[in-house]
Order: sequence, then structure tokens, then C-alpha cells
Amino acid sequence: MRKLFYIAVEGPIGVGKTSLANLISKELGARLVLEQFEENPFLPEFYKDPERYSFQTQLFFLLQRYRQQQELKQVDMFQNLLITDYLFVKDRLFASLNLNEKEMLLYDTVANLLEKNIIRPDLVIYLQADTDTLMNNISRRGREMEENISKDYIDALGQVYTEYFFRYQDSPLVIINTSNIDFVHNKNDLKEIINFIRKPVSGTKFFNPVTDLK
Repeated sequence: MRKLFYIAVEGPIGVGKTSLANLISKELGARLVLEQFEENPFLPEFYKDPERYSFQTQLFFLLQRYRQQQELKQVDMFQNLLITDYLFVKDRLFASLNLNEKEMLLYDTVANLLEKNIIRPDLVIYLQADTDTLMNNISRRGREMEENISKDYIDALGQVYTEYFFRYQDSPLVIINTSNIDFVHNKNDLKEIINFIRKPVSGTKFFNPVTDLK
């Protein structure tokens, strides 16, 4: 098994990032740091009126995640592996979709300063799913603030993620299509993922579960 210190799980809304990060942290005894989206006071308003509340929402997330990232640098003597359910760049992906041109210029000015002090993961796990699957997952978890999320928005968000990770080269990357697996309810699927990420990964690798080869 290769030595991993920091694994980040990423993907669009409703794809299962937090679930997988939780499960991996339990299996590997890792320190878990989760995105604190519920602390953003602008988020419920953003879902109701995106045009009016986009900038406040994105700036709050940017600064909140920066604070979290600085806390990640604190060494935990009892846990030498860290799992997060987001990448710092996540906020820039959402901002590119939500902000107008002038807002994005201001956002970039702040983000570029902060990104210089961000630690890079040893491995990124990118979870994919089609738009219908994401919409079903969002509906099933029943968060009140997400009731107004449109299919068009989720589709556009999925495209932003796909384009970003198509060019991603900052660290080893594992891409997992979640349409054919259920790592939450199927222990074999979870076990296969963990065995896969324990092996050396360089560049981009696609996880193809054995259970899918029938």
C-alpha cells in the first residue's frame, strides 16, 4: 500500500461525496473534514433568487473553505490520513457558473490570493453521475433549501465538472461513475474502491468495479 496523507472526494451536487468520504474515513481510520454548507447564511436565499445572492454565497464559501484549509495544516499525531469531501477549487467551479463577468473578476482577485496557501491532495476521487441520477438523489435526501434546484442547473454543473477534470493534472485522479455501483449499501463495492485507491495511481485512472463485469 502506498502512503497517502490527503484524499479529496469531489463531484457535483447529489453524487455521494460526503457518503463516500465518511465511509473511507471509517474504513481507514482517517481524519474527516466535511464541507460546512449549512453554515452559509446566503445559501437558502441563493436557491430562491440566484441572480441576487450568487456573489455573497460564493464569497462566503470561498472564505469559509480557506479557513478550513488552513486548519488542515495542523498535524494530528494519531491520524496520518486526511479525507475531505471537497477540493478548494470547487468554489471556483460554482462561481464560474453562478457569477456574472464583473463579479467573477472580483472573485478571481480574492481567490487567486488565497489559492497560494492551499495544500494539494495526494489523491483526488471524482464521482460522476448522469443528471437524472443526481436529481433523484437530491430529491431523495429532501433538503428543503434544495427544492428549487432545476435540472438545467444540475446539468450545467455536471458539464463544468466534466470539463475541469478532463484537464486536471494537479494530483493523481481516480474517476468513478456511480451509476453502476452502490458503495453505501453494497460492502463489496466499497471494498473494491478502497482496494483500488490503495494501489499506486499516477495520472488519471478510471475505476471499473469487478461487479460490473458480468
